[in-house]
Formats: sequence, structure tokens, C-alpha cells
Amino acid sequence: MTSTVRAVAESVSSGSASALDSVTEALRRIDAYDGPVHAFQVIRREAALAEARAVDERVAAGESLPLAGVPVAIKDNVPVAGEPMRVGSAATDPAPQPHDHEVVRRWRAAGAVVVGITRVPELCVFGATDSVYGITRNPWALERTPGGSSGGSAAAVAAGMVPLAHGNDGMGSIRIPAACTGLVGIKPGTGVVPCDLGETDWYGMSENGPLATTVDDVALGLSVLAADPDLARVTDSREGPSLRIAVSTRPPVPGVPVDLDHVRGLFTSAAALLRAGHEVSRHDPVYPTGAAAAGLLRWFAGTAGDAAPLDPDLLEPRVRAHAAIGRAVLERDLLDEAPREEWRRRAGELLTSYDVLMTPVLAQPPIAARAWSETSWPATMLANVRYAPFAAPWNVAGFPAMAVPAGVHPRTGTPLSVQLVALPGRERLLLSVAATLESLHPWSRVAPAYADL
Repeated sequence: MTSTVRAVAESVSSGSASALDSVTEALRRIDAYDGPVHAFQVIRREAALAEARAVDERVAAGESLPLAGVPVAIKDNVPVAGEPMRVGSAATDPAPQPHDHEVVRRWRAAGAVVVGITRVPELCVFGATDSVYGITRNPWALERTPGGSSGGSAAAVAAGMVPLAHGNDGMGSIRIPAACTGLVGIKPGTGVVPCDLGETDWYGMSENGPLATTVDDVALGLSVLAADPDLARVTDSREGPSLRIAVSTRPPVPGVPVDLDHVRGLFTSAAALLRAGHEVSRHDPVYPTGAAAAGLLRWFAGTAGDAAPLDPDLLEPRVRAHAAIGRAVLERDLLDEAPREEWRRRAGELLTSYDVLMTPVLAQPPIAARAWSETSWPATMLANVRYAPFAAPWNVAGFPAMAVPAGVHPRTGTPLSVQLVALPGRERLLLSVAATLESLHPWSRVAPAYADL
């Protein structure tokens, strides 16, 4: 099994191991295990080894590097200097990118080594990772998706190929893959981490963040992305005052059935926090129709912006349909901020009365790993909404939210997961509650088939 992010960084920094050794092992695991999973779009063998040697030189020169020698994967929708950025599409430019995105630059400056670039659905629109470049599969159950759009990153971590991966989240695209693959993933609140995603950041709904196997590793990765070392100092929530925690199974989309085992995972986690001394009670948010519409309209319009410079004949039909709706939204000037502000106000009132809201992340187990790109737009939309409706409201609000493992589904063998949500600026609170859950109910760090490899 791969070492944790913290263990790799400390061993490289102390000189008991080298960045070159760490990266060489990650490349070995990618070569051995990525075949059936298809997590990687690009594997940077020679470039990564050269970067590892440079990290070893920096450590020898006395630099303090919080991510010294940590092999990382970057999602294929932010620039990595010298590599193409295809965003899951045949319509994008195959030329190498001239510079790193700021989040890539920050991880590299901290000593991380980019070993590869991970697959996404076309233009990162949908919640399963397949495209013209192939189908990415869930290491827990190869017949199922690892989610999307950060599915390649999640699959790479869940198969133990890297201990830390970059993702981003515009409608749940960190939390949904984390839930599908048994990982910890956090979407920070607005402005915590540099964004600069696509043409519009999906009109303020998208954020960059990390995926990893432990709360501590996610916190360390986030602290570097946010340039805030305090975020890496995770404390167990039992060390502080009792928290008020609201628990809800109400889906944001009326009529969507919620699998009883996903409910069980939520209540098991809630009971653990109750035993830990927190005040836990049922409370269902009221999700306004206007807030849902605000999210959908920005999703459509953001896709239209990302598709605008591309040859439409090279786009998937379902993405063309999504973008066409987005163009109509923009032409009719439908991006009204009032419903979004009203939802922020209501959500803020809820999360003033309570410190944390807990919900499931998924309503159903991960959907099939298949060529969804060849299906119709309505079929894709229905499948996405039915299995993963809980994440998007918090993109609309801009509040921090994270996914934390909560057991294993007895029928499918895929992970269960809970979502934690708090007010803006309370990422450390979410991490502390997640640390309590990890302490009370430890989870398998990688998918079982990869645990002893």
C-alpha cells in the first residue's frame, strides 16, 4: 500500500528516503495497476523522475518542503507546463501548455512531483468519467464508475497509485468521486483556493481541492493549495466544545429515492459523533426551487462558455445539447443572482443554528462504468441526478463541504460516504469533525484489491 502524504514528506525531508524512490514506486504502481482502471490520461515518466531528482537537491540544500517528494496526480482541466490539457475532449488543442496553473505551481513549490494527469468526462460536465479517451473504472468495483468529473484522480488514489490528487468541484466533482471510491475529498469555500477553471469558473460555482485517503493528508494538501499552513493542523473535534450537528436525508431534488444503506452509513456516522459528545439532531434543510434553478442555469451557461472556442462537430452530442441550453440561458440573461443570494441567506441561517450539516453524498451506489458519452443528454442527466443529488446546493451557496467514508455497501461492495457542510471560513471545523469520524470508524485507505499490493 502507498504511504500517506505525511509519511512520504517526512521521510524525504529527514533524508531517510528520497523523492526519486517515492516517485519511482508511484510510476511502478501506475504501470502495474492502471491498465484496467484507466485513471491516467498522461503518465510523465521521465519528466517526473527528473523533477524528483530536483526535489532531492532542494531538500539537500536545506529547503523545508511540506510535500517533499510526494507523487501527485493533476486533473486534466488545469494547465501543467509542457503537457497537453485535453479536458476529456477531441475538440481541445493537443499542444503542450506553456505554464502551470497556480494550484499546480503551489504543490510543486512545496515539493510535490506531478507523475501524471488524470482523465475526466468531456469538459468535466457529467458525474461519470468516460470520454473519447476511454472509460475510467472504480477500483472498488470495476463495473462501476469512480464518479466525475474528478473520477480519474479519485481512481488513481483509491488504487494506491498516488497518495494525493488534485480535483475540482462545480456540482460535486470532488465529493462525488471521493464518495464513489472511499476517499476524503474537500471542496473549500469560495476564495480559499485559486480557481481559474475554464472560461467562467461555472459562474462562481467551481473550486479546486484535494483528494486523499486520510483526513490529515487532505488537510496537508489543502493547506498548500490555500497557502494557509494552519489548515494542516487538524485537531479532533472531541478536543473542543460540543458541536451542534444537523443530520438530514432529504434529497435536494424532490422524489429522488435514497438507498437505505446510504442512510445507514449516515446514521452510523451521526451516532459516532453523538457518542463523542456532540449534540446531534434531525433537521432537513428546505432547498428552494430557485436555488436549484440557479445551479442548473450556471452549469448550462458554464458549459456553453467552455464549449464556445471549440469545434462543435468534435464534441459529444450530449455536451453539445448541454451547451446549447447554456447559450439560450445567456441569450435570455437568466443568470439572476437573487435566488442564489436567497439560498445563501437560508443556508447561512441553518448553519448558524447548527455548526455542521451532515447528509449522504450519494443517493444510490455508483452508476455503471460505460460509454455514457454515447448516450443521450436526457439519459445522462437522469442517471446523474438519481445517484448524486446532494452535493450541488453547496456549490450554489459557495460553502465548504467535504466527503468522508462511512462504511461499505453490503450489496455492491462500494463505499458509503457522508457529506459535511459548514459556513464559509470553517474548513478547519469540517476537517476536525472528519478526523473524529476517522478515529472512531477507520476506513480502508485504498480499495481492497490494492491494499496489499
